[in-house]
Amino acid sequence: MIENRVITMKDIAKALNVSVATVSRALQDSPMISEEQRKRIQAYAREHRFLPNQLAGSLRRSRVSQQKIIGVIIPQIDHYYFSTILSGIEARAQQCGYQILVAQSGERYDEETRICQQFVKHRVCGIIVSQAKDTTRYNHFQHLIDIDVPLVFYDRICTGINTSRVVVDDYMGALKAVSHLIDTGCKRIAFYGSPMQLEISKNRYNGYRDAILKHGLPLDESLILKCDNRADAEAITPALLEQANRPDAIFAVNDDTAIGVLYTAKRMGIAVPDELSICGFTNGERAVATDPQLTTVEQRGHEVGHQAVDILVGLVEGTLPRDHAEKRIVKTRLIVRGTTR
Repeated sequence: MIENRVITMKDIAKALNVSVATVSRALQDSPMISEEQRKRIQAYAREHRFLPNQLAGSLRRSRVSQQKIIGVIIPQIDHYYFSTILSGIEARAQQCGYQILVAQSGERYDEETRICQQFVKHRVCGIIVSQAKDTTRYNHFQHLIDIDVPLVFYDRICTGINTSRVVVDDYMGALKAVSHLIDTGCKRIAFYGSPMQLEISKNRYNGYRDAILKHGLPLDESLILKCDNRADAEAITPALLEQANRPDAIFAVNDDTAIGVLYTAKRMGIAVPDELSICGFTNGERAVATDPQLTTVEQRGHEVGHQAVDILVGLVEGTLPRDHAEKRIVKTRLIVRGTTR
């Protein structure tokens, strides 16, 4: 029961069927909330002996004093796509008069949780984050919401919590890429994807699957493989390409994986694209450093970074409502080069 412990704003929100942001505003006497709603929430808080979170209070005071620091969590800083997003975040933040504080999760849930705690201690005005691959629990993100810290996801979004986000059109990018492979004569197309708990993995797989089915080709489960980095691609591709009924194309979830496939095919004496077409997803600098150059889906990382900052600044400065999840999609573009026919 609530009465047996110290209640939180989340408890009040659940009991009164309102958002945590509405509770927060009502407890601050915000004019954005109706007088009737404010009195109702404040009365409930008094009745249940709600104690304002001192940390949340200090965060609000720091915003009033114009501390304009945005926390940014990046899974891998040496990943081309994430580095371009970071560049876009930094450029837009400077334009808006903000600074950024950057930390790398290294694809680990525990490190991601620690970074969130550190950002709160440093009183950032909000956090922009792409979740780690092994994150399946979202308590650390929910805590940020509970203490009224604005949160925006990019690329890998948290489906367990309804928060603001910026993503690329992964589904349509994959659909167009695989359709291109089919239109150029490929009939047996393998898919190298990331863990399916990630929303981007599901969307890119769905685009792959729907392109296959749309064109009347059979969906062969043996051609759908978990592989999202170059090392793994080089390890598993030989066995796939040694099969009597080997694929005539491979669509990879990112460029590094596609480059691993290309390297392996060339080492095995398989002609690309005559015998094997390859398509990636990123359009990083390495895509034009290969021979032949890589066909890939461009993700427009700088634009993703710009949009993420625009949303966060809007939440911090009040031009976007805290109790609304702003969702934006950045369009992709297929870049056809030498690894496809």
